[in-house]
Amino acid sequence: MNVFDTMLSRYEIKTNDDYRNALHEVMQQIALAGLYRGGFFDHAAFYGGTCLRIFHQLPRFSEDMDFSLLQPNKEFMLEDYFKPIINEFSALGREVVINKKVKKNESNIESAFLKDDTAIYNLQFRTERTVRIKLELDTDPPLGFSTESKLLMLPYSFMTRCYTLPSLYAGKMHALLFRKWSNRVKGRDWYDFEWYVKNNIALDFTHFGKRVMQFESLKEEYLSHESFKELLKEKIIKTNMDMIRSDVKPFLKDPEGINIWSANYFLQLVDLIIFI
Repeated sequence: MNVFDTMLSRYEIKTNDDYRNALHEVMQQIALAGLYRGGFFDHAAFYGGTCLRIFHQLPRFSEDMDFSLLQPNKEFMLEDYFKPIINEFSALGREVVINKKVKKNESNIESAFLKDDTAIYNLQFRTERTVRIKLELDTDPPLGFSTESKLLMLPYSFMTRCYTLPSLYAGKMHALLFRKWSNRVKGRDWYDFEWYVKNNIALDFTHFGKRVMQFESLKEEYLSHESFKELLKEKIIKTNMDMIRSDVKPFLKDPEGINIWSANYFLQLVDLIIFI
């Protein structure tokens, strides 16, 4: 059995969703290995739901890969690291292509926030174009986050620079509150919020504030713990719980755990948030 098949064999695959989720996650880990080999993590860090899934065992699958430079540099090119990614897949007997995604209007971009300085790419197998991972790199990131090195042991042992859990939490709450999607919700945001609270993770409120000030241009008055909670509670009351359950179910092995979801449930979670 080759390394690619060994990685895939670690997953329990019973349905098409199981296979798709497992294949995406194996691809994500191989892409990280290629980026490491190319020296990418000297300049950037991994964050978002996929980082939480791979390095902190979040019990849901994730699709996209989000990266942030450690310092703003609008001249930085993610394309410089395509060759190490392609070579990593090639060494495992798989051919991939990476294409730049053309930005359209805001409503057509399935990312938390559309910025002129966010580079977006699609990573696909040559023979299975429906298997696709979106790569995003913010070249002008909000700062104030902290990072750590996390170990992966397949396809070989290597380290990935990642946001710490409190900084990941800050990014998730910013996305949950301010995603610019008018006609849909993202249940994965709510699932992750629940996970952070259940695991007593503290929210990096300093980094949250810097994200809000850069992306939303909100005034200082919105950056208190109490105003944050009020804003979050307003969001909960307006959210369609059936829609968020439907969105997240395909990414869960055991969807019964979200049966408890209701506005009252999430309102009580808000009061359990820990800040640092």
